[in-house]
Amino acid sequence: MIYVYLYINLNEFSWLMNQFIHSKILNIMKKLLISTLLLLGLSTNVFAQKHPPAPPHPSKSELINLKAKELDKKYNTEKKLILNHPLATKQMKRDQMNALNKRYQAEKRLLKQAK
Repeated sequence: MIYVYLYINLNEFSWLMNQFIHSKILNIMKKLLISTLLLLGLSTNVFAQKHPPAPPHPSKSELINLKAKELDKKYNTEKKLILNHPLATKQMKRDQMNALNKRYQAEKRLLKQAK
């Protein structure tokens, strides 16, 4: 009789252990699934924040106007440098200004042709 009782208790114990183990495994799998979905959702949110949409490209006329402004600015700074040079003679300054004006006119002509 004692043997039968022990056998029944061992069977119940093994059945309870199996239930306990299965519930633990299910809990672990649920936690793993939830954390994976959470991590995936957060990573897509961070990826979307890192990459804003690219700004629109400027039109051809805007690019030409920008280049013209840069060319004018460069011309004016070089002109000031030539005219304010302390060691250059009047003839040297005149020659440099003529060369600068020719280069400036040629670049302006190219910009007008691009329009």
